[in-house]
Amino acid sequence: MTKRRVEVVAYRTEWPALFEQEKQLIGEIFNWNGAEIYHIGSTSVPGLSAKPIIDIMLAANSLELVEEATPALEAAGYAAMGENGIQERRYFQKVDENGIRKVHLHAFEKGSDQIYRHLVFRDYLRFHSKEAGEYARVKEEAARKHKNDIESYMETKAPTIMELEEKAKRWRPF
Repeated sequence: MTKRRVEVVAYRTEWPALFEQEKQLIGEIFNWNGAEIYHIGSTSVPGLSAKPIIDIMLAANSLELVEEATPALEAAGYAAMGENGIQERRYFQKVDENGIRKVHLHAFEKGSDQIYRHLVFRDYLRFHSKEAGEYARVKEEAARKHKNDIESYMETKAPTIMELEEKAKRWRPF
């Protein structure tokens, strides 16, 4: 079991700018060749507490293109982690000079159900502040309770995520 400090902080107004900076870098690596790059996760929802890690989703024309771009992503500071538990995903992490995670990059092939799942979840929270507030409360409590155990933190918030995902799918179905 990996022990990693869990930190959930109040929303930071610089998160969208940090996303835009990484989006530009990733877009250049892919020569903007049909790549769609989205800010996802809690840092993409204004006002939502989050772990201070920017989640980015890349919708690529193919996973082969992602694999071909992996050396350039690594040169830009991204460590390739393979699928990392989600089939048909290519996952990358970027850390700062102190080894602190700053960016998670999730790459999927266009048409993947995962793209829809991430976007509808994000959009649902952006439009439903009451549910976003409840999700923030769950995350903050889980972080307090499991401050050095990322697996338990994730497990604690999983039922809330599943419930919100179902609401999001009903709100904006395929």
